Amino acid sequence: MQRNVLRSFWVICPVMLGLFAVQVVVAQTDSTEKVKPMAADADPSFVVSTIKPSDPNDPKWANGWSFEGEGRLIQCKRATVLDIITVIYGVQVKQVVGGPEWMSKDRYDISGVPDMPGDPNVAQFRSMFKKLLADRFHLVMHTEKREMPIYAITAAKGGPHLKVARPDEDLNAGNSGDGGVRTMKFTNMPMSVFAQNIQIHEDRPVVDQTGLSGRYDFTLSWTYDLSREGAPGAPPSLYTAMKEQLGLKIDAVKGMAEVLVIDRLERPSEN
Repeated sequence: MQRNVLRSFWVICPVMLGLFAVQVVVAQTDSTEKVKPMAADADPSFVVSTIKPSDPNDPKWANGWSFEGEGRLIQCKRATVLDIITVIYGVQVKQVVGGPEWMSKDRYDISGVPDMPGDPNVAQFRSMFKKLLADRFHLVMHTEKREMPIYAITAAKGGPHLKVARPDEDLNAGNSGDGGVRTMKFTNMPMSVFAQNIQIHEDRPVVDQTGLSGRYDFTLSWTYDLSREGAPGAPPSLYTAMKEQLGLKIDAVKGMAEVLVIDRLERPSEN
């Protein structure tokens, strides 16, 4: 069955001893159907949802975890509660504080259908899972600002050189690469969301300190495998790539970042 990916973004998934990025598919539809986007002011929930422990013997488990969609069915496979929180709230693992030990170990398969017609956008997708975590896992959190090691994005000397996006473009982040090289193409991207996408690939929160309030179209390519830096045709490191390609800097500093403090979390209620 041919499917059309309508909206997507990328997250990091822990696998054994390594990390890799997978695409979060917010909605996919059969190409023979024309499904309209959900109303922009809609606040959907799951009309029905199922949660069950993942099968550890499933060979797909070794490929990490994912969000997927087919038609109106939205699925989250082989994910821990910590995985889901980092995606739904757009934070790095180190920004989630407290909670029981099982939240980073127990894996679940979750599926559900929105209670409103149309394909949800990214914000609506996140809202649906926030409600599910509250209803089925009884998640209660509060936010705090704490000083911690961060990566700060600022304008480089000479200022940024970014193409201003058209107002009718959809926000999107595409991710590709192999052989130690990563390329990300951003459309209609605010700097705050760009920082969230970059922190997926880093070991600490990334904070936007550019002061830029617009939205931009740009592509960023960098070599993350240090052994391949300087190889013929390979792009530079992230620090150099951001400066040369975008006119931005990323520096390791100590600074304030928002953290999510877990006040209550329980294993999911029965289906």
